[in-house]
Amino acid sequence: MGPPPVVTGISPKEGPPGTRVTLRGEFLGAKAQDLIGLTICGCECLLSAEWKSPNKIIARSGPGKGRGDIIVTTRNGGQGTSTVQFRGYHETIGPMKESAVWVEEAPMQSLVWGRRALSPTNYQQEDPLGLSVEGNDKKFPEDELIELFGDGSGELASEKFHPGWFLLQHHHATTLDDLKAGLAYLRRKVHSQKEGQLSFLKANVGSVMEQLDTIMLLKEQFESDVQKNGKDPTAKLEKAIKDSMAEADKLFHDVLARRDKADATRNALSLMQRYRFLFCMPVNIEKNIKGGNYELVINDYARVKNLFGNTELEVFKKVLNEIEVRIGKLRTVLRKKLEEMPVTLDEQKKIIRNLVNLAAEGDPAWDAIASHAHYLEKSVTACINEYLESENAGGDDSSKTPKSNGLTPTSVKQLRMQQNEENNVPPQVLCVEAICDVVTEQLPDLWRLGQSYFTGQLHVTVDIEKQIPFKSLVLSSMQHAVDAMKTACGTNLDASWLLHNLRRIRQTYASLIHLDLPSEALDIFGKYLFDLRLQCLVALFKQTADKITALHRKETWKIEYLNEHGGVTRLPGLFEEMVLEVSKLARETVIACGPRELPLLAHTSHQTLFHNAVKTLFTAFAKCLQQLAFSGSEEAMDDDESSVSQLIGSPVGYRTRDKQQGPTWEQCLLISLSNIRYTLNTIIPHVNDALKQHGYPPLSLTMSSNTDWTQLDTLDSAVLDAYLERRCDPLVGTIEPSMYLGGLEWHLDIEPSHVRPYVQEALTNLIAVHAEVRRVSPGLLKRVLSHIVETVAEELARLMSCVTRFSPSGAVQARVDITLLTSAVHSYITPRAGSFFEEALDAISEPVCKEDSQKVDALLRKVASSMRLQLACLADDSADGIILKGSDPNRATTV
Repeated sequence: MGPPPVVTGISPKEGPPGTRVTLRGEFLGAKAQDLIGLTICGCECLLSAEWKSPNKIIARSGPGKGRGDIIVTTRNGGQGTSTVQFRGYHETIGPMKESAVWVEEAPMQSLVWGRRALSPTNYQQEDPLGLSVEGNDKKFPEDELIELFGDGSGELASEKFHPGWFLLQHHHATTLDDLKAGLAYLRRKVHSQKEGQLSFLKANVGSVMEQLDTIMLLKEQFESDVQKNGKDPTAKLEKAIKDSMAEADKLFHDVLARRDKADATRNALSLMQRYRFLFCMPVNIEKNIKGGNYELVINDYARVKNLFGNTELEVFKKVLNEIEVRIGKLRTVLRKKLEEMPVTLDEQKKIIRNLVNLAAEGDPAWDAIASHAHYLEKSVTACINEYLESENAGGDDSSKTPKSNGLTPTSVKQLRMQQNEENNVPPQVLCVEAICDVVTEQLPDLWRLGQSYFTGQLHVTVDIEKQIPFKSLVLSSMQHAVDAMKTACGTNLDASWLLHNLRRIRQTYASLIHLDLPSEALDIFGKYLFDLRLQCLVALFKQTADKITALHRKETWKIEYLNEHGGVTRLPGLFEEMVLEVSKLARETVIACGPRELPLLAHTSHQTLFHNAVKTLFTAFAKCLQQLAFSGSEEAMDDDESSVSQLIGSPVGYRTRDKQQGPTWEQCLLISLSNIRYTLNTIIPHVNDALKQHGYPPLSLTMSSNTDWTQLDTLDSAVLDAYLERRCDPLVGTIEPSMYLGGLEWHLDIEPSHVRPYVQEALTNLIAVHAEVRRVSPGLLKRVLSHIVETVAEELARLMSCVTRFSPSGAVQARVDITLLTSAVHSYITPRAGSFFEEALDAISEPVCKEDSQKVDALLRKVASSMRLQLACLADDSADGIILKGSDPNRATTV
C-alpha cells in the first residue's frame, strides 16, 4: 500500500454548484485509473474529475452547501485527508443567469390587489426598503447567519423568511438613518397599496358593469342549455369526444404505431449509444484476443466490472455473461501460452501478470516454473536422444543435422554453423554443446522466474513452502543435464574433443556461477567438471602414449650426436618433446583451476592416477624401443651367413652392407641400447625436473618403488643379451675348431713360432665387435666386450682343462696364446673373466726349465711386435700400451 493522498490547496475556495475547482496536493495517484473516489462538501464528484498529475486534479463542485472537506480516494493509498475546505453556496438564479444545476420553479406570487405575477420565474426583486446595495461589496459570512437564525432564510419568497437575516445579508453596512428612511418608504408603499383598491374600482366602474352583464348572460345561457340538454350535458360531449378519438385512432393508428416503434428504436439506440462500450465489449474482446492485445482486454474487463458489476438489469447481466464466457476463453489461451515453450522470461512474467489480473484459479506463477523445468529436462533428453541416434546411424551427415524439437533456434543455428565448418565433429561433442546451450539459455530464466516468485515481484500469493520443491526442481534439472553430458561424452572420445567439451562446459559453469545459485546446484556441475578434468588428463596422456608407440615409424637410425652414453638418434628427443608438450597442455587446460574449481592433484589417489598416466608414456616408449630393437630379428634369422668369419673370408665387421637397406640388426641393437641408456640417464631426469617446474607431483619416489619404471632396465638387459647372443656365441664357437685346425694337438712337439690361428681369429672377431660398438656407442665398449671376454675366457678355461697332456713346446705355445689374449683384452677383463684366464693358465703345465720361460717371453715380444696393430685396436685409450706378462708374473713387458 502507498501513502494516502493529501489535498493541500484548492482554487477557488468557494462557489456555487458546478464551480470548476482545481485541487493540488500529494500522492493523488500515479495514473488516471488510480483515482477511484472524490467528494467535495460531502457530494460525490468523481464523474466530473479530470486527473492531471500526481499533484493536480480538476473537478466541478456538487450541490453541497456550506463548508466541507475535499476527500480523494486512490487505489493504492486509500482514503486521504484535506488540510483546506471548500464553501458551497446557492445563488438566486434569474432568467439571464447561466446555471449548471436544476432550478426548481418558485411558487406563484399573489399581489395584494389580487393579480398574479406575469411569469413563475424567481427573478431578483427590487429592494423593499428602496435602498441601494452598491456599497455593500463585502458579504456577511453565511456561517454566522446560520448560527444566529438556524433554518431561517433571507429570501423574500421563502416560507422561512427572517427579516434579521435579510438585513444582515443585504444591509449590514447601511447606516441607521438610511434604515429608518427605508422603513418609512416601506410603510408608504403598503399604505398606498391599500388605498389603491377603492380608487381602482372607481376608475373602472364601466368595465366592472360589463363584466356583471356578461356573467348574467352566461347564467341565462347555462339555464337554457340545461333545459335543452338536461342537467348533464357533458355526457353527450364525452361520448362525442370518445367517438372522435376512436375515429382519430383509426385514421392515425399506423402513424402512431410507427411513431411508437420509432420512439422505441430511438430509445434503444440512445441506450446503446450511451452504453456502447458495454455492448461492444464481447466483440472487442474476441478481436483483441486474436490480435494479442491481452492488456487492453484486461483493462476493459476491469472497467466493466467496476461500472456494471452490481447491475440488476437483465440486459446488462446478459452482456456480462457473454463477457465472462470470453474472459474464460482468454484464461484458457493464456494458460496454454504459459505451458507452451520456448518463451522468454519477460513474456512469462507478462502472461502470469495477466492471469493474476483475470483472477485465474490456481497458482499460475508456480505452473510456469514447473512448465519451464519440465521443458528444460525435455530439451536435454531430446538432445541426447537425437545425437545418440545419429551416432548409431553410422555417422551419416544427414543424421548429424540437429532437429528443432527440444532445442532453441539459437542453439540449432550455432550447431549447424559448426557442422558446416567441421563435418567430422563427433555427434557426442555436438550433443554436449547442445546441452550446454540449453542449460545456458533456459536455466537462468528458470532461476530468475523462481526468485521473482518468492520475492513477490509477480504479484501473486507467495507460498513459502514451495521453496524446497523449487530447489529440488533446479537440482534435478542440473543433475539431468550432467547425466546427459556423461552419457554423451562416454569413454571413446579423443582427448582433443574431450578438451573441447571441457572448455564448453567451463563456459556454462561460469555463467551459472553468476546466477548466485545454491552451492548444492553448483556442486553438481563442479563435481562433474572435476571428473571430466581427470578424464581429460588420462585421455591426453593416453593419446600421447599412442603417438609415442607409433614413433618407430619416424626412426631413421641416423646418429644425431654422440655423448657419454654413445650415439643417440632423434627418437629420445622426440619422446621428451612429446612428454613436455602434453604436460604443458595438461597444465594449461586441465590442471589450471577455473572459477570455483578444486585443485586436481591435491588428493593422493589423484596423484597416483597422474603417476600411472606418466607411466603409460614410458611404457609406450619402452614398447617402441623394443619394437625397433627386435624388428630385424626375423631378417637376421633368415640370414645364412655366419656372424663370424671362421677363417673363411673377412670378419663380419668388415663386410659391407647396402646403404639403402639401412643398418644391420646388430647395429640396430646397439643404437637401441644407446637410446635406452640415454633415456634412463638423461631424459627421465629432465622430464622429472620439468614436471616439478610445472607444478606436478614429483615422480622420484614412484620411480624408485614401482617396478613399472624398470621396464627400460629390463629392455636394456634384453637388448644387450640379444646383441651378445648375436655376436658372442658365434665368436666363441669358432675357438675350438680354429684351435685344432689342421690336426694340431697340444701333445705334439712342434716348435712354436707364432700364436695359433684361434687366437688370431678371436682377436679379429673381438676387434670387429669393438669397432662396431665404438662406431655406434663408445660408452658401451666396456659393458659389451666385458661380457664377450668373460665368455671367451670361460671357453678357453674349458678347452685347456680338457687337454690331457701338453708337450713342452705345446705348453709354451698354450701359455703364449693365453697370455697374449689376456693381455690384449686386459681393459675388459672382469674379476670373473680373470678367474677363468687364471684357470686356463693353471691347466697348462709349468715350464720345465728356464729356457722354456725365456722362449715364452721371447715369443710374446715377437708376436706383440708383429700384431701391434691388432693389439692397439683393443687397447684402452687411456693406457700407454699393451702390458705382456710372461712366465714370470713379476716381470711384465709393455708393447
